[in-house]
Amino acid sequence: MTPHLTAGQKAQLTADLEQRERQLREQLDFHLHGQSRVERAADVLGQDNDDPAQRRSEQAVSAALGEQERAELNAVVEALTLAKDGQYGLCRSCGADIPFDRLRACPWATQCVSCAAG
Repeated sequence: MTPHLTAGQKAQLTADLEQRERQLREQLDFHLHGQSRVERAADVLGQDNDDPAQRRSEQAVSAALGEQERAELNAVVEALTLAKDGQYGLCRSCGADIPFDRLRACPWATQCVSCAAG
């Protein structure tokens, strides 16, 4: 982590990231019911008690939720890796420090506000 973050801030952000990682893994497991994406999609399509249009809609929602959660989980895991490597809190685009308030709002942020806006 970068020197602009205090030890307390580093610990807080790392704890936030670890907690979010656990939450996302639990959410993914819940949405997939312990199945792979392919198994879950087949299971939803094979349900007899719903009409086909409703099954397709449920499958699309489930897939979208899963993709969003997986993308966020990947970002969280990457941030934890950067923290271990001492690179956490640096803008990937310009190399500047990412302010603590931005990291507090989005602990997996990889860009400073200026680069993210540009």
